[in-house]
Amino acid sequence: MIIEVENLVKNYGEVNAVNGISFTVNEGALFSFLGTNGAGKSTTINVLTTLIKKTSGNVFIDGINIEKSPEKIRKLIGIVFQDSVLDGNLTVYENLCVRASLYPEIADIKSTAKHALKLTGIDYGNRRYKTLSGGQRRRADIARALLHTPKILFLDEPTTGLDPKTRGDIWELIRNLQKTNNTTVFLTTHYMEEAADSDNIIIINKGEIRAEGTPVKLKEEYCKDRLRVTFKTGEILKKELAKTTDAIPFLLENKDKIENVEIINGTLDDVFLNLTGGLTDVN
Repeated sequence: MIIEVENLVKNYGEVNAVNGISFTVNEGALFSFLGTNGAGKSTTINVLTTLIKKTSGNVFIDGINIEKSPEKIRKLIGIVFQDSVLDGNLTVYENLCVRASLYPEIADIKSTAKHALKLTGIDYGNRRYKTLSGGQRRRADIARALLHTPKILFLDEPTTGLDPKTRGDIWELIRNLQKTNNTTVFLTTHYMEEAADSDNIIIINKGEIRAEGTPVKLKEEYCKDRLRVTFKTGEILKKELAKTTDAIPFLLENKDKIENVEIINGTLDDVFLNLTGGLTDVN
């Protein structure tokens, strides 16, 4: 396990933001952490990335106690924030050089910056950051996070505001990083279809874990498929199914009466809404 969280608690005065949650993340996995606004998701991530201190519990990153050695943790992680931290007046390459200079372990700053550009497929390194499109900026942000070759990449809603094609391009980049570098990706997103590709998902609500599992497992447990049958008489039947195959006996029995059949599979949107009652805008 590259991330281990045991009974994590974070209080802000009398407000219990995170209430004793425990989970693990496998090395090299795509892990999605979902929750509505105020659910405790951002607080948990801020603890894991050493931005704030926990109230109690234990957190280990690659076997290292986060409280005892936060400086070691920072060398293991890269973070892509919702809002960029790069300088709009500098070129992408200049930005990467400046950021690389902040890591004492990076000996050759220029070579490292060029490698990050190549790794992320950026051929516009000489352009000022403020002139870039949304998708180009996101690639530059990811390149910045990869300068020190982190074992874990935290992505906080990395494709928000991007068009579908650009989102697809960014995800192709992320998956390639996983495969080539065995990078662990810790994702938050409000696009449920992105979480559908995860190895594991946790849904948090009001500071507590409401569900955990693979996308398939969560859909099996927390939402239903729906059957819509149009009969030759014009009558329409709608019914919920525990699983899709439950429709087979009914369809076989009534096959001569049926004009049209539609089966609508449950989605992660359904899972999320059923568990939280919230919107899929998970900030």
